[in-house]
Amino acid sequence: MLKIIFTSEDILRTRVAPAADPVWELILSLHLLQGRGREPLLTEWRRATARTLRMDSSAERFRLLLALNPPRGYFPDFLTPYASREGFQAGLEAVRGTPVDLLRRDLTRLAEENRLPAPAAALARGEPEALHHLTASMARYHSLAVTPYWPRIQAAVEADRARRARAMLDGGPEGLLASLRPGMRWADGVLEVLDYPDSRELHLDGRGLLLVPSFFCARTPVALLDPALPPVLVYPVDRLGGLAPHGGGGRNPDGTREALAALLGRTRAAVLEAADDGCTTGEMARRLHISAAAASQHTTVLRNAGLLVSHRDRNTVLHTLTPLGRAVLDA
Repeated sequence: MLKIIFTSEDILRTRVAPAADPVWELILSLHLLQGRGREPLLTEWRRATARTLRMDSSAERFRLLLALNPPRGYFPDFLTPYASREGFQAGLEAVRGTPVDLLRRDLTRLAEENRLPAPAAALARGEPEALHHLTASMARYHSLAVTPYWPRIQAAVEADRARRARAMLDGGPEGLLASLRPGMRWADGVLEVLDYPDSRELHLDGRGLLLVPSFFCARTPVALLDPALPPVLVYPVDRLGGLAPHGGGGRNPDGTREALAALLGRTRAAVLEAADDGCTTGEMARRLHISAAAASQHTTVLRNAGLLVSHRDRNTVLHTLTPLGRAVLDA
């Protein structure tokens, strides 16, 4: 179990990342790609990505990247720099600028349990060519395995952010932390990650905590091993039906056309608008002066068309827009 120890200042400084983190999604997707765990919602993505990597003209470039990211256990902290919250290129630049002592430390630890290919030695020495090779392979992998699915990843993360924002409005920072159940438990200034693979404590010491919602995070949240690094906790979000090759979302095109045809009507347009900032079924019914059953029916049609997502929390269902839904509303 991981126990994250908060001071009163840490609670006030806890925040949620502003968007999906492209570097974290890249790294965590590598773990899922190589893992043997059953992730039914990602079956098509794994099959398509593995085939795409094999067919790439320079497939050998991924050997080191894959070795640095085993499906289970430790992976190097330097691969997911704090700068990645500013975007993908900022994250890659931070990786290229990793100090030699941190490279050597992280790779030595990784080599204790994993056999690394020969290029890892040059990387541990901080040779610029090795670092550029690594970030080039990260960029290429991202373009093949992550970018085609990015709208779906963003939609899932944005839906989770709407949930956390609502929890923050209703209960303040402690309400936000309490909303992370059931995989985590908040009580008396301690956030417990229940199924963490080892037992340790992380004392925030006034630095606060950055919560990073992630599509490719497996069931267990992830924290950096080095307690001196800015505290980050990456946690899984609802995958909203998973991924299909080329971002199709697994939806039949004929079914999509039928669902979109069902959207015509003033009431559903009002339902779509009400979901812009996040809205529960009950709130929607009261705002639009319709029954809860009617509100539920309209949101089901919109959800089937890919325009909003719904998440149940105890006795309420929160509806938020997908990027497509927002585009339709803006139009």
